[in-house]
Amino acid sequence: MKWISFVIAAIVSAVIYLFIMEREAVMRFAGHDGSATAAQPAEPAPRTALQDTATRKVSVVALSSQAQVIDSAVILRGRTEALRQVTVMAETSGAIVSEPLRKGNSVGAGQVLCKIDAGTRKASLSEAQARLASARAGLPLARARVAEADALLEEAAINNNAASKLIESGYASETRVAATRAAVSAAQATVESARSGLEAAMSTVEAASAAVALAEKEIERLTIRAPFAGLLETDTAELGALMQPGAACATVIQLDPIKLVGFVAETQVDRVVPGAPAQARLVNGTMIAGEVTFLSRSADPQTRTFRVEIAVPNAARAIRDGQTADIAIAAAGESAHLLPGSALTLDDGGRLGVRIAARGENGPVADFMPVTFLRDTPGGVFVSGLPGQVDVIVVGQEYVTEGVPLDVTWRQPETGE
Repeated sequence: MKWISFVIAAIVSAVIYLFIMEREAVMRFAGHDGSATAAQPAEPAPRTALQDTATRKVSVVALSSQAQVIDSAVILRGRTEALRQVTVMAETSGAIVSEPLRKGNSVGAGQVLCKIDAGTRKASLSEAQARLASARAGLPLARARVAEADALLEEAAINNNAASKLIESGYASETRVAATRAAVSAAQATVESARSGLEAAMSTVEAASAAVALAEKEIERLTIRAPFAGLLETDTAELGALMQPGAACATVIQLDPIKLVGFVAETQVDRVVPGAPAQARLVNGTMIAGEVTFLSRSADPQTRTFRVEIAVPNAARAIRDGQTADIAIAAAGESAHLLPGSALTLDDGGRLGVRIAARGENGPVADFMPVTFLRDTPGGVFVSGLPGQVDVIVVGQEYVTEGVPLDVTWRQPETGE
């Protein structure tokens, strides 16, 4: 039956050929006169898709936005942090002989936190003091020996000088001169020996003084005191506990004033200055206020943000260490537009901005303007970088590009924050 398929294919090919290549002959054979068709006006050529896009207007919704000056606060999310916190540790060994103080108690600067048993340290101090007294007692004798040796040296020098002059006049022998010179050398050796003895005595005094100071410091280490006024975050060491160097006695924190710690993005760090007023809202709704005391000059290598610290009075110690806070740091006011967050878009280069309805020769056309995001509010977002008055497309901005004609429907602008 293969020949039937070839016949059908031939018939179809012939029909297609007649309707495409010999259309006029077929129409005349069918009784249609081509002159009647020619008498009718010719139809216009079909428009291309590009020509249709260039003239067709895209319907969008826009609002006419007017710039306003806002208090351009830098908004951060941070936490509270104790002004100071330290774990006081033992510097010597021994058993605790003081009653413990319980956590939560207030302590003053220098208040005793832990006392360690003195053991034989006081005896060691007494021994060192006795050695120091003995060494000091030997100093006068050593000084006297030096003075005596100096006197003998001076006498020997005088005798040697006299003998030298007498031998020049013929009244003294060379033997006498040699004897006086030997006496001078012996006196010099005696002086050097006496001075060495004095230096040894002074070294003994210094060593004894160092031993006394060391013994006194060791006794001073037996009493562990609070380095500053604050609160005990832990109990002090329990009575009878054996302490070793580096063992913790207690942890003390200072909460007045307390710090607010946040991290500023590198795009906003130039707007924060030390001394600027700041406010914060804690998670329990409490509002607190302070001022910036520190702004880091080095960015965090992981987040590329800069640490900022704010000092807040906390005399009642109602603010605890580690509470979450929403922080607002006052900055210079600037001109901004309040727009719906949905109006923001990106251009082909990835820049944040908005589509606007710009003036064209035949009516409004779409255009793109980059913006800088300032902050979010319940009524929309504040952005800068736009002129004082601008028509922003808020619906349909994703479907237009620069230069596309627009059919604009206007929306009332947002008001307030």
